[in-house]
Amino acid sequence: MSTPGRLRLKAQVIARDHIPARENPFARLWVDTGVFHLDDVYDYAVSEELAKLVNVGVRVQVPFNGREVEGIVLERSATSQVTGTIKPITKVLSAHSVANETSLDLLSQVARHWCTNPFDILRSAIPPRVAQVDKSIDVKEIGSSTSRSGNKQVTFVAFNPQTPPDVFLARQIVSALSRGSVLVIAPDERDVEALSAAIFDLGETCLRIDSAQPREVRYTNYLLALRVENGIVIGSRSAIFTPVNNLSTIFVYKESSPEHYEIRSPGWNVRDIAFLRREIDKVDLVFTGYVPSLDISQLIEEKKVSYHSQAHRLEVKDFSSNDGALLPGRIFSDIRKALSTGPVLFLIARKGYGNALVCAHCRNIAMCGCGARLIVGAKEAPPSCIVCSTKYPDWSCKFCNRQKQYVAGRGIERAAEEISRAFPGFPILLSYGEVIKKEIDHKPVIVIATPGAAPSVVGGYSAVAILEGIKFFSHPDLRAQERARELFFETAAMVSSGGTVLLCIDQSHPINSALMRWNPGLMIQTELSERQEIPLPPFVASYVIHGPVDEFARLVNGLNKAIQDQRVPASTKIFGPISIGKLKSKLVLYCAIQDSQTLTKFLLELQRRRSIAKKEHLVIRVDPYSL
Repeated sequence: MSTPGRLRLKAQVIARDHIPARENPFARLWVDTGVFHLDDVYDYAVSEELAKLVNVGVRVQVPFNGREVEGIVLERSATSQVTGTIKPITKVLSAHSVANETSLDLLSQVARHWCTNPFDILRSAIPPRVAQVDKSIDVKEIGSSTSRSGNKQVTFVAFNPQTPPDVFLARQIVSALSRGSVLVIAPDERDVEALSAAIFDLGETCLRIDSAQPREVRYTNYLLALRVENGIVIGSRSAIFTPVNNLSTIFVYKESSPEHYEIRSPGWNVRDIAFLRREIDKVDLVFTGYVPSLDISQLIEEKKVSYHSQAHRLEVKDFSSNDGALLPGRIFSDIRKALSTGPVLFLIARKGYGNALVCAHCRNIAMCGCGARLIVGAKEAPPSCIVCSTKYPDWSCKFCNRQKQYVAGRGIERAAEEISRAFPGFPILLSYGEVIKKEIDHKPVIVIATPGAAPSVVGGYSAVAILEGIKFFSHPDLRAQERARELFFETAAMVSSGGTVLLCIDQSHPINSALMRWNPGLMIQTELSERQEIPLPPFVASYVIHGPVDEFARLVNGLNKAIQDQRVPASTKIFGPISIGKLKSKLVLYCAIQDSQTLTKFLLELQRRRSIAKKEHLVIRVDPYSL
């Protein structure tokens, strides 16, 4: 006998009567529609039950296209511009305001500048909500930022070897507290920790907002930043959006760092957003670093940014190698002399062992059958393909059939072998990849590190040797010179007051005199003049567009037609399409700076029309770090 199933009662939802709020019964919202072209501002009705909770910057839940989605309140109003039935706000997700009028204005401007909709920016700007934190903090309505008058300054402050950069900047930050709250943006977790410790040593505390913290702590500090009376907020790049109460100064630490560029689409950057915030919040803006980026350097040349540095001179020696040796012969005596008094730092360009293999006889590069180059992973390891990992235990040259190998692209592990043979009896420490040492003792030791991984030492290194220096300037992207200059100055600053900087680079290279005089001005001016002649960024606005390969021919034709019809500025230049694999292509666009807003509006409208037509979304990067 079969057993009857359970009786199921159909659930019935009884709709509550909507009683409109007595004051300002309507709210204007950004809604997370999930559809690119539906990025308008939408009106919703506010019930009397939720009237006290629905404030500017509050996250709410609303009905949209038959489903419940998240929205953020932009304003309350007495009337609505929409005719017909207006749907009510379903519920308040959090009574805490996470934005104010000025920060919402910033988000809107950023969305327009980077060809996207506000909710794509909002996800980066505001930490995820944590219900437990919402309950533990008292609700407080947040007003707009304090109105400030007067001419707000934009400066670039250059570091010098006399004071560690985190200590130097901490003093500047604490000094700026007399004018109001301070927001500090650092490139990564390591820099945030160092700055926080330096500020604490000066007797001040700070609120940290970075992804290295637990979600609860990050969200708590974000809410507290909106309420702080006169405090310091420090974080990584997303913290640039934080609406800090009574904000007076924004510091951008190591301004030229690529970490200040958002990797995910739409690819905004801290520097440009800081300039937008300066116009909205009327705050002082201070960029810091050893060497300014080309973008800031151009503004310095145009007298739009003031440059501050301290005079300093370093002892710099250059050593060129004609035979490809890692350590030129004349460098040995200087290193031995330095090791007698303290640690010596060697900076090497790459990690790994052998990143390129060539035939020792004919010097042709060793290649795999798949077309990729061969590498050597360890001292006794056979050559293997960098792409398909095929091993070649009995490798022979395809051109001359000889088997003698020459490791051309030395990595840090191969460099450590050669350096240890050259200076026996001294301990060797490696700092790279996943094994990064933060600090070492001041004693005779050889430290070999890759860029950004050099440990600090109290009192500085007796000598700093930058090996195969030309390789740092030889990367095939437009920011290579900029990165190399900053790296050379940052590494040279780690030398002690009586120490020596040893450069394995040709003596005619301008970095030698720039480090000696602690002044990169001539190098920067030369590169700027070269870029202005071509022209290249920062003298033109740049755009990179990624998308499906089969549509790019039509896209190029459409852009050329738009230029002819004067819907796109005549200064626009189109490069590509260029295949980038996986059935994708890219275009690179340049246009005059004064025409960039017109081209940006055109590309934003292009995205909307593609979304309406249900075509694949294009990835558009405006002024990206690298083309």
